[in-house]
Amino acid sequence: MAYYLFILAIGLERLAELVVSWRNTRWSLANGGREFGQGHYPVMVGMHTLLLASCIAEVAVLHRPFIPLLGWPMVAIVCASTALRWWCVAVLGRRWNPRLIVIPGAPLVHRGPYRWLHHPNYTAVVVEVAALPLVHSAWLTAVVFTAANALVLNVRIRAENAALGYG
Repeated sequence: MAYYLFILAIGLERLAELVVSWRNTRWSLANGGREFGQGHYPVMVGMHTLLLASCIAEVAVLHRPFIPLLGWPMVAIVCASTALRWWCVAVLGRRWNPRLIVIPGAPLVHRGPYRWLHHPNYTAVVVEVAALPLVHSAWLTAVVFTAANALVLNVRIRAENAALGYG
């Protein structure tokens, strides 16, 4: 039961991200923002929604056990990756968005986690997608969605790099 509540909490956190995203989208578009990669955005949303559902389904249907030596470190990793994602949100401020909206002429951000990585948010997402199912040993979900996430992020990062003018 605690795992299902944990997944629910992650789902509620995702809804909070969408609220911030909607607010930031309006601001970005009002300030000359241009959206790129509209085609892959619904795929990203769908994949993350299915990830949460699959975490629940695999544990319920296949009776995956909670293994404390695996589960507790995965909880810590999920919490750390969520903290990193919200650090990215805080650093980017109104410019943060899961949609790919670029404001022409706005300088690239090089502070916070962006000092070290071009895409720290995606690093956090990669870690979270792998770790979240493993909290309750849903290894099949971890494998399938890690592979799906790699495909989606390959498209997303290429689109984002092109939109931001990275080589």
